[in-house]
Amino acid sequence: MAGIEKLSALKALKETKPGRYSDGGNLYLNIGRPAGRTFVFLYKDRVTGKPKEMGIGPAKGPGRKDGLSLVEAREKAAAARQMLRNGIDPLSAKRAAVPASMTFGQLADEYLATVVAAHKNPIHRAQWRSTLDTYAAILLPMRLGEIETKDVLAVLQPIWGTKQETADRLRQRIKKILDAAKARKLVSGDNPAAWEGNLKELLGSRATGEREHHAAVPFDEMPVFMTDLRSRESTSALALEYTILTAARTGETIGVRWAEIDFVKRVWTVPAGRMKAKREHQVPLSDRALEILQSLKPSNAKDDEYVFPGIRRGLPLSNMAMLECLRNIRKGVTVHGFRSSFRDWAGDHTSFPREITEAALAHVIKDKAEAAYRRGTALEKRRKLMMAWQQFLGTGNNVVSLAR
Repeated sequence: MAGIEKLSALKALKETKPGRYSDGGNLYLNIGRPAGRTFVFLYKDRVTGKPKEMGIGPAKGPGRKDGLSLVEAREKAAAARQMLRNGIDPLSAKRAAVPASMTFGQLADEYLATVVAAHKNPIHRAQWRSTLDTYAAILLPMRLGEIETKDVLAVLQPIWGTKQETADRLRQRIKKILDAAKARKLVSGDNPAAWEGNLKELLGSRATGEREHHAAVPFDEMPVFMTDLRSRESTSALALEYTILTAARTGETIGVRWAEIDFVKRVWTVPAGRMKAKREHQVPLSDRALEILQSLKPSNAKDDEYVFPGIRRGLPLSNMAMLECLRNIRKGVTVHGFRSSFRDWAGDHTSFPREITEAALAHVIKDKAEAAYRRGTALEKRRKLMMAWQQFLGTGNNVVSLAR
């Protein structure tokens, strides 16, 4: 490779700025977010002429000791170039050599139907499915042999500091499924969801009992924030606005399907499996929330299709999408924090009873008298609350239809 190398070993090891860095000879170092450091081999398909990208492996660097060095990556790139000279497509050859044609989602379904189904506790079985569907949606369509530590990290990082217990359990469940893949000889090598010597070095641990609060936008600054948010034309921006208007959690929003929306009764019914309390929750929809839904609904929408679809067909919006949108507007706050903004506004700025606000937030209420507000007229009382919240935020009039 003499004469074509552009990266130095030090730059490849120390560089942290996101971007794609060429080393020549089709080899590139990709640095992305979060904590993504990989070597890739870029080339053109001999038949179609279209560009193709083959992952060579994780790259060593800050916070990543188990990756490839630049020298090792160059050796793999040289082997790929030799395949091209011999008329062999390196990516096709790599896939053919990996027995894992099964996707993570397919194996997860089998694992849930066999191993998890053996558990007597139905809640435990439901939690397995719920956590995978809500937080690990990006892994489901991936081939088992393609999943790397960076992919598991992308699933865990958004909830690591805010939902520690959920994140711990999710990691363990992903690991068990990937352990099953290795036991069946579908994959080889280290488990990318392993803790010791792997994710522990990238995520770190938190002291037992430590609790982090969700950074929130002060409620009196929300109208200005909403004006900025509504100036952005994207599915993630609409999803974030819908989340704020309904005081919902991220997982509740990204998982919503058209079957859950009743346009006549103006109600969104969230299934128990996607609720933190594992109880069905009805959300009265304000005018603006309905306007967003109507702008997104295709004329041929099917009940099982996601309201906020992701980039990959058949999958919902990534659980990172709204957070990334939020970071572009105001850094240092979280999507979950808007629930605090809503509660502070309702408590300090309105005369609505506390139990109505708690019911709107779907908080578990132990007091039987307060719990009664979940039934009967509570829905209509909450509708007035959500309409007042919309009016406080500003109604907006710039919903752009993304259905087409």
